[in-house]
Amino acid sequence: MVKRMFDIIVSFFGLIFLSPLLVIIAILIKFRTPGPALFCQIRTGKHGKPFVLYKFRTMIVNHSGSSISMKGESRITSLGAKLRKYKLDELPELVNVLKGDMSLVGPRPDLPEYTQKLKGEELKILDLRPGITSPASLKYVNEEDIVASASDPVTYYNEVIWTDKVRLNVEYYKNRSFLGDLIIILRTVSGRGLKKT
Repeated sequence: MVKRMFDIIVSFFGLIFLSPLLVIIAILIKFRTPGPALFCQIRTGKHGKPFVLYKFRTMIVNHSGSSISMKGESRITSLGAKLRKYKLDELPELVNVLKGDMSLVGPRPDLPEYTQKLKGEELKILDLRPGITSPASLKYVNEEDIVASASDPVTYYNEVIWTDKVRLNVEYYKNRSFLGDLIIILRTVSGRGLKKT
């Protein structure tokens, strides 16, 4: 209950405070690239319930690329690259938090094709609202650079990064606390990631 009230208060006032920036970003996207300002995608939420995730669009429309993105891809617009670098593309997710689809802190919402791979205690992850940030997000804050440097990016993501994210999400499930969430938020805002293990 405390966590949900915190999510509502922070997302509500965050959207009000950031509204000028959100409008400016939306206008820039519309002005510089054809297509909608927002990118909407079905993700898996709490208890496996699908929901629509909102982000600022950072890629060209109607691309046929993989769901795994990496730094320097031609489908990522120049403005989109800047938004992704500073995580500004994720600001519209505050709407998801306010609606109750997401939390400020929790496992990042995966595509259904990935959540279908969860098994055993990994399924406990779906007992939580997915979050804007998480321990896994902090560890892989430079994920696009890491993936881009791999000889086989898709295989590396699926077999190494995603597997490790699931491990971190299970650890978060077992050890989560309101104080721990506050620390994760502070680390996210300050740009301090976790040490790689």
